[in-house]
Order: sequence, then C-alpha cells, then structure tokens
Amino acid sequence: MELTSHFSRMARNNLWSNDRIYRAVLALQPGELNAGRTSFFPSLKETLNHILEVDLFYLDMIEEGGEGQKLFDRYVAYDTAQALAAAQAEFDRRLVACCDGLGAADLDRRVLSDRGKAGQIPERIGDLLAHLFIHQIHHRGQVHAMLSGTSVAPPQLDEFFLDYDLRFRGEEVERLGI
Repeated sequence: MELTSHFSRMARNNLWSNDRIYRAVLALQPGELNAGRTSFFPSLKETLNHILEVDLFYLDMIEEGGEGQKLFDRYVAYDTAQALAAAQAEFDRRLVACCDGLGAADLDRRVLSDRGKAGQIPERIGDLLAHLFIHQIHHRGQVHAMLSGTSVAPPQLDEFFLDYDLRFRGEEVERLGI
C-alpha cells in the first residue's frame, strides 16, 4: 500500500470514528456536554471544539488557504452537539476529498505552517497529515474517556481497517459512503 492510499483510508477512518463519537454525544442528557470533566480540556464541548478548530488550521495549511493563525481569531466555538456534529462531518468530508486528491509527490511538497511569532515554517504535507490524524486520535480518546462518566457508553472505535471488522461496521460504512 502506498502512503497516499493510507492517508485516504485514515481520512475515512476519521469520518467513521467521528460519526460514532458524535452519535454518542448527540444522545447525552441535557447538561452533560458542558459538564466539568477531568481531562486536558474541562468539558466534552471544549474538547470537541478544540479538535475541529485544530483540524481546520491544519487543513488550511495543507490546502494553502492562507488563513494560518487568523483562523484561531475568527473561530467561534459551537454551543450545541448538533452544530458541532454537522461542522465536524463537513470537515471530515473535506478531509477525505483532500486526501483522495493527493499524489505521491504532494506528500513531500512543503507548504508554509503559520506558527505566529515563531514564523512561517515549511512543512511536508505528509507530515502535516500525520500530525492531524494523531491529534484527532489523541483528543478523540479523551472524548471517549469522558463519555465513560456520562449516561452514554463510549463507542467502539478500533474496528475499521481489517476485513474481519467489516461485520461490526458494515452498515455505518455503507451509510457514510466510505
């Protein structure tokens, strides 16, 4: 398997994992989204907004959108699970399309990474994508753990890549078109 194919599969896994997480989040009881939790960010809402905000930042670099750090200034946190879910799903589809459009040479191409006072740092697209996925998995794991303290059980998130696992995710893969 070549790396471009791997990133396309990771983007689909990201879409699937976020869909599972958000189906759980959408089933929370009133107040649970904003309730204080023990984690890096103090609530599910703040963690989910952080994931989306950073996703947008990294994809802007990869697509050479030119917003850079300004994105953080204009980002308005979503207040509801419904709005967050819709915005994350829109982003996830955009990420799938981006990854599907990359060729092998694109992964080594350097784009500017706006690091504010530290300057514009050229980074490889492949490295930015790897970081984006690691960031997603890291904070989605925190959301998963926080869900353990709510009325909704955290969903299984590690049944995606293997043919064996298709029986556990087939309906979702079909529904999501991935």
